[in-house]
Amino acid sequence: MDEIDQSLIALLRQNARMNVADLAQKLKVSRGTVSNRIRKLEDSGVIQGFTVKLRPDSEPDVIRAWMGVLVEGNQTRLVTASLLGEPGVAALHDTNGRWDLLAEIEARSMADLSKILERIRLIKGIRSTETNIHLATYR
Repeated sequence: MDEIDQSLIALLRQNARMNVADLAQKLKVSRGTVSNRIRKLEDSGVIQGFTVKLRPDSEPDVIRAWMGVLVEGNQTRLVTASLLGEPGVAALHDTNGRWDLLAEIEARSMADLSKILERIRLIKGIRSTETNIHLATYR
């Protein structure tokens, strides 16, 4: 990826619905160049899709939580695969510091959250977890 690809991705992150003509104008390249680069970024898997980003408060019935996960020994791949198969895990991140993994959890109720946490605690290779419920987003 060169500087144009990186700038194109930055613009699409701000507004994935920006049309090709506007992208081309901002990047100071032709519309054909923009279209070709988007296609190549998609074909290579750099761009995996386009999505809708909702305000966190637009889904008031969803409970969100962050879970720090400490993995036992060399079990990271096993734990990662298990967490990715858990329907309550919306996203999973590899981190440094106190926790090995950071899981974003989404539940429809406190009872649902409790069931998700119970299933996660049963995953082989997890030494410990700490869960924090997401209360508000400011930015």
